[in-house]
Amino acid sequence: MGKPQVRLNLMAKKPRKRQSQEPRALLRQLAAVPHRLFAGSFPQQYAALCFRDIREPSGIKVLLITSRDSGRWIIPKGWPIEGKKPFETAATEAWEEAGIRGEVKKQPVGRYTYLKVLDSQELVPCMVDVFQIRMVEKKKDFKEKGQRKLEWVSPEEAARRVSEPELRTLLLGFKPRKESKHKDARGAG
Repeated sequence: MGKPQVRLNLMAKKPRKRQSQEPRALLRQLAAVPHRLFAGSFPQQYAALCFRDIREPSGIKVLLITSRDSGRWIIPKGWPIEGKKPFETAATEAWEEAGIRGEVKKQPVGRYTYLKVLDSQELVPCMVDVFQIRMVEKKKDFKEKGQRKLEWVSPEEAARRVSEPELRTLLLGFKPRKESKHKDARGAG
């Protein structure tokens, strides 16, 4: 039996079915928007890979949240914020989307690409730099409370839930770095 066909709908703002991010499906979708592939650089976003230490063999749990539009599992991420460094932007996203503050690394632990449907209904490939944040504090009240589900899961479970192949690989190989850090996950001094 053959694999199901994935159809790209450039006019749909919120796809009815979860967009497949399997490598072949992703390549098919990218092939439908060649002008985006050859336009120069991809739009950039910054993400927070939040984790906490636990007393289990895996040693850590990572945070997944749901996207507001499709409900798929993702990590906190967003567009660059004027006046903030990339790691500060990632920390701000962790705070606004999940209420997490912690120790953030200044250098990314990885990068992945995904296809984003913009408000204009245009499909664009985005590049996402991922910054590690060791949770120090979890607030009950935060900007996007009630708009998303949040779950702490093993890196293996997180990899099963996310759609993006490169993010899966990053989660499966994630080992927290211990070198230089920035202590305020909101990015403030």
